[in-house]
Amino acid sequence: MTDLAADVPFAQAMDKLVEHYGVLLSESVIRRITLTHAQAIFETDVLQDAWPEAPGAEQIIAEVDGGMVPIMEPDTAQTDQRKGKHLRWKEAKIALAHPQGSQTLAYGGTVKGNAQHAGRILFDCARRAGLGCTSQLHAVGDGAPWIADQVDERFGRNGRYLVDFWHVCDYLAAAAKALTPTEEAAKAWMEEQKTRLKDGDSRSVLNALNPHQENPQVEDDQAPVRVCHRYLSERLDQLHYDEALRQNLPIGSGEIESAHRYLVQQRLKRPGAWWRDYNAEHMLALRLNRANHRWHTYWHDGLREAA
Repeated sequence: MTDLAADVPFAQAMDKLVEHYGVLLSESVIRRITLTHAQAIFETDVLQDAWPEAPGAEQIIAEVDGGMVPIMEPDTAQTDQRKGKHLRWKEAKIALAHPQGSQTLAYGGTVKGNAQHAGRILFDCARRAGLGCTSQLHAVGDGAPWIADQVDERFGRNGRYLVDFWHVCDYLAAAAKALTPTEEAAKAWMEEQKTRLKDGDSRSVLNALNPHQENPQVEDDQAPVRVCHRYLSERLDQLHYDEALRQNLPIGSGEIESAHRYLVQQRLKRPGAWWRDYNAEHMLALRLNRANHRWHTYWHDGLREAA
């Protein structure tokens, strides 16, 4: 039942329970039991904070991403809690890690936690993926400053952060349309800049943008060249694509973007669904637990009786 409700809305889980097992339980019962298990998983999950003393995998690959989930906050001043609800979006931060060459991923994430907590989760993922005292961490993300800050804070000299190549290309594509006369010219200009970035020549990309920057009085949303130039110049130490490619390391964050879709959005971002923030946090813990193939561990750790 909990496995079904972890994947589909509680009402659909009720139908599937009848279809597959001939058991009829109300939607409210399924919801209560599922969220009880989800909360238990969340509360028993302990993050590893300490650096390991033993050597581990030579290279750990880590990716981090954030995405918005719908959150509902009731108006506690109202007698009827269905009235006066506040609806907002909150970022779910998730991370994954694995040794280079391995397809065995360690996942982690949070809805309520801040950047510091997300950094602890990233470190825990790396530990579970085989991080050792001599390991190097190659982290890829979308350029959000908090990700780079946490990689630096948690891993120091053992970690290095790379901005997702395709995210940089989005900025370049917007600039290309503004500074070239035709679509063909924009494509040719883009290919030239992409080659420069992959060759480690990010300075030449900045030089190509510099003379075309818009007037400072122009708003950012109307100044794609200036915005692109600023974005790259503030992240020059995060554009080492040449080194990553030489070491056969990823330059894109496709793994974590895909994980966000099937771990977070598939269940927490369904049409018409709004969550209390703690329920969203617990449901995410449940889905991450299954993705980490630790369901059997949870089930046999004495929590079976709680059902």
